[in-house]
Amino acid sequence: MVAHVPAAGGFEVPLWRAVAVFRVASLAYVCVVLIRDADRYAHPIAAAGLVLLMAAWTAVTAIGYAVPARRGWPLLLADLGVVVAILLATPWVMGRPALDAGLPTLPVAWLSGPVLAWAVCGGRRRGAVAALVLGATDLATRGMVTPTAFNGAILMLLAGVVVGHVARLTVTAGERLHRAVELEAATRERERLARDIHDSVLQVLALVQRRGAHLDGEAGELARLAGEQEVALRSLISGAGPVAAGAADAPVDLRTLLGRHASATVSLSAPADPVLLPSAVARELAAAVGAALDNVARHGGGRGWVLIEDEGSAVTVSIRDEGPGFPPDRLTEAVAQGRLGVAQAIRGRLVDLGGVARISSTPGAGTEVELTVPRRRS
Repeated sequence: MVAHVPAAGGFEVPLWRAVAVFRVASLAYVCVVLIRDADRYAHPIAAAGLVLLMAAWTAVTAIGYAVPARRGWPLLLADLGVVVAILLATPWVMGRPALDAGLPTLPVAWLSGPVLAWAVCGGRRRGAVAALVLGATDLATRGMVTPTAFNGAILMLLAGVVVGHVARLTVTAGERLHRAVELEAATRERERLARDIHDSVLQVLALVQRRGAHLDGEAGELARLAGEQEVALRSLISGAGPVAAGAADAPVDLRTLLGRHASATVSLSAPADPVLLPSAVARELAAAVGAALDNVARHGGGRGWVLIEDEGSAVTVSIRDEGPGFPPDRLTEAVAQGRLGVAQAIRGRLVDLGGVARISSTPGAGTEVELTVPRRRS
């Protein structure tokens, strides 16, 4: 079953449409102001030409911002530059007497278009920057700071900040919904796989355990291992949650992951408080612990002890057994012979995590594996 996952950026589409509608509506108001005040302008024909330029630029931005790939700095800077240029041309087009009489500058509300575009694209800070640039330019073209002009600049600044904040909240909500839909799809797939495993692998393991429980020797050992694997697999199916895309840094309690290894032959000791690590780190560390416990089952007599220590700046997991142990040079010989179980499954994982794997063993005195992973603080 394939779930449709909405693109996180799709939640910005209504905001960009709203910006385009605002620019068209504000352009209509500019036309009304031009018709009303044209007889008081120094160059009314030039004012009409500027309005035509504003109409053309409104169409360009509506088409440009409609495509996500074009919402970059070139279009944003061009948008801001065009409006600044129109503002700078306003004193000549309108004439100083018209401005001194308190008439609004030619772009009036239309000049807020880049502020909204910058806010939707980059949030509060970009919206505030665009508002400050246009507000300062508007005040400079008037030659004086009137209460009406100053209030307009403040309202434009507030619009940039508020719209930018809403835009960031919209993007965050879209990303969360995207992850939630992926998580739901992954959960359904895990449930389907769990049903298939339950109907096949678990039944076979249970059958082997029941049929061989009364046997001696290797057959009895095989039945015991089948029983342990059945328990571990059932725990994995029932307790392992899927990792959603983009959630690799979500905190996971290491105690929960390693708790699946606890059994009659493996004792687990852990702190009372959660041992939180990023999901990817915790799972890799748990996989390395699982590899070490596999070695305990094969070579350490089957009995193991696992200790979790949260040291604040790092997390250490110790795995100990009382098996026959091995000479210090055994691991080096294994690598030379191409047997890379410990090198890759344990040490390789810890190296990738920026951690350290220490393995100490003495013939006749068991083996201890100490895995330490640093906790990176943001």
